[in-house]
Amino acid sequence: MDINSIMASQLRSLQSTVQMSVLSKSLSMGSSAALEMLNSLPDQPTVAHPHKGNSVDVQV
Repeated sequence: MDINSIMASQLRSLQSTVQMSVLSKSLSMGSSAALEMLNSLPDQPTVAHPHKGNSVDVQV
């Protein structure tokens, strides 16, 4: 193997590593931003389910 192929292979490996690092940080930032947004939402009042617990007429 000549030096150019070795360097090209190392460059591809480095590019792949950097790309994975950037994707990982982006995912981390996105998930922390989503979590922050969810935590900043006001508390939602609990609403009774429209059908649960009600009697149902069944005709066969």
